[in-house]
Amino acid sequence: MEAVLGVLQKYWGYSQFREGQLPVIENILSGEDALAIMPTGGGKSICFQVPAMAMEGICIVVSPLVALIKDQVSGLKKKGIKATAITGGMPFHELDSELDNCIYGNYKFLYLSPERLQQEIVTERIKQMPVNLIAIDEAHCISQWGNDFRPAYRNCGVLKELFPDKPVLALTASATKKVTEDVLENLGIP
Repeated sequence: MEAVLGVLQKYWGYSQFREGQLPVIENILSGEDALAIMPTGGGKSICFQVPAMAMEGICIVVSPLVALIKDQVSGLKKKGIKATAITGGMPFHELDSELDNCIYGNYKFLYLSPERLQQEIVTERIKQMPVNLIAIDEAHCISQWGNDFRPAYRNCGVLKELFPDKPVLALTASATKKVTEDVLENLGIP
């Protein structure tokens, strides 16, 4: 626990976690999957960013919005943390280079859209990465019962298949009981 508090202090400048964050982080550090339902602005990102920084390897983050991805990657880079994003419209040579950086460049975070998981080059290269954690942001998008259903999100379970021994953290600000059940089933979270 000292290591994650050190990471929180060093990179985020906080001396303690907000209510609800620590149980999620403890789950991740013990290698267990989790679904975190926390309000917008409740510190969901810290729940995967801090433990990922405390562990060896790279965290794969699936997120639905390019603006959100760019904002988080930019914020991490400002903290001196190696992070990158694979977004739509990226030329092949750039995609190839970023994937290599994640395999060989000691990057801590790879952000991508769920649609990128449908590309063979992406999944093949992810297999070569030293993944420590899989974070599915806006996880309610997995469920056909939610307001923001996005079919490509149904493929996020491929990451659990590729890395069955790595923890999966699904995050959302809101989810009905039916959406929650759908997300847990899709990602294979008990």
